[in-house]
Amino acid sequence: MQSTTSPGFWRVADGTPVPAAEAYAAWGQAAYPVLTEVASQYHGWITYGDLGERVQRETGIRTRQLLTHWIGIVLAHVVHEAHRCGDAPLTALAVDRTGRVGSGYDLILKVAGQPVIEDDVVREDHAKFARYRCYQQFCLSMPPDGGVAVLTPPLAEARSRAKVRETAAPPPTCATCFIQLPASGICDTCA
Repeated sequence: MQSTTSPGFWRVADGTPVPAAEAYAAWGQAAYPVLTEVASQYHGWITYGDLGERVQRETGIRTRQLLTHWIGIVLAHVVHEAHRCGDAPLTALAVDRTGRVGSGYDLILKVAGQPVIEDDVVREDHAKFARYRCYQQFCLSMPPDGGVAVLTPPLAEARSRAKVRETAAPPPTCATCFIQLPASGICDTCA
């Protein structure tokens, strides 16, 4: 068990400090096979938190830093390695708890020489096709028809709920005082 005075990064085995750059590099190397494993499952995806836990466990290097301070650095290692190897953009498989890749996805685009996507909806749609490319490359059990690109389930559900809210008819209001009518349809104020 580490004391509260332990270094920012340490080896679990003996508690020795690890330089941040060494930890990031080790985690980046560990993240690559984790993400190819995720890509081997049709429509697979992983949260940043789960990926962060896996790379720490697999390398035996830990930190108390907030995930948001270092997961982007780790994913940058993966982006550059995937590009160098000619692999599909594996970091599209890593998402936040809401199922979104977020603005960190822009590095995939920059490395590929594509323009950054400012619109969140368009970025997430682009990411679903990037994930699909990962499945095409790494999944051995693709559907016979080739499959389809989809949003992550949490994001698809959120979009579906938003669409229902957008298309729902507004509640009826009183023609006199414009207050929403109760279930009886008779205004309590004007009746």
